[in-house]
Amino acid sequence: MSVEAAPAFRPRRSGLTRFVSAYGQEIVIACAILILFAVVSLINPRFLGANNLNTIISGNAYIAVAAIGMSMIIITGNIDVSVGALIGVLATISGTLAVAGYPVWVAWGAPILAGAAINAVVGALVAYGKIPSIVVTLGMLSILRGGLVSITGGAWISNLPPDFLLAQQRLLGVPAPVWFMVICTVIAFLWMRYSAFGRSLYAIGGNSEAARAAGIPIERRIVEVFAIHGAIAGVATILFATQLQIIQSTVPPNLELTIITASVIGGVSILGGTGTVIGSTLAAILFSAIGAGLIFVNVSAYWLRAVIGLLILITVLIDMLRRNRETRQASR
Repeated sequence: MSVEAAPAFRPRRSGLTRFVSAYGQEIVIACAILILFAVVSLINPRFLGANNLNTIISGNAYIAVAAIGMSMIIITGNIDVSVGALIGVLATISGTLAVAGYPVWVAWGAPILAGAAINAVVGALVAYGKIPSIVVTLGMLSILRGGLVSITGGAWISNLPPDFLLAQQRLLGVPAPVWFMVICTVIAFLWMRYSAFGRSLYAIGGNSEAARAAGIPIERRIVEVFAIHGAIAGVATILFATQLQIIQSTVPPNLELTIITASVIGGVSILGGTGTVIGSTLAAILFSAIGAGLIFVNVSAYWLRAVIGLLILITVLIDMLRRNRETRQASR
């Protein structure tokens, strides 16, 4: 008589354990920010000054907003290396319309619509043309960057109307970019977690064949998420273009790398399928805090790129080890 083996006992995990497991990367980054603030303020108390905190949080808010759309793209298993050039082009369009006398809502709305339209084309080439996203966006990077310099010659856009400068406004004493960053992050997080559309993006990045078998229209979703990413880049453009009294018609250096890095270090797997936009927002704040902290402790700010590079390597290594462990557990 055969005896069936009893199923292995698996203890029920507590709510706190599940929370830490789901948001471990976000918790680590939040703790790193708090530790950084504490250490640097002990060395130089001026680090916690109101002006410096405003610069750290609101000055890089547009990067955090842009990283929201980038996180969605990477979660599907794709990438966009043209986002920095796109923001440069959209900022020029927005500033030109504002100076030309168009209503501010037109100058603000144009980059959102243009960003969605441009990236919808990119998404169509990726989804229906079956061209790798890295190839398509590299091509778009060259087109946007070269076209911008050729048309404008790198000229500066000045005499911007005061009501156009949205990033310089405050609500309840809080800078507008902070409001945009927080609201966009919360909405995107809830949408990605609880909507069918958001869950489908995780499914596509996790296992595209299983997602297709489940009835998810993969090609349409990819076009849609690229268009949404472009629209969010348009919002980030408004915050970027209205920070100062002038706009330089050039592509901000290394902007696309900073945005991609914020997503990856924030916990979004470069292989797709996992991650949250909260992590990317916290990572953008961490980058800004590290850069400011280096200055306040009299260390060259050029070390920031080295620190970020090290963080990328560590994050990717941890992600690979986690995936290997999950694969071994699933095969048992």
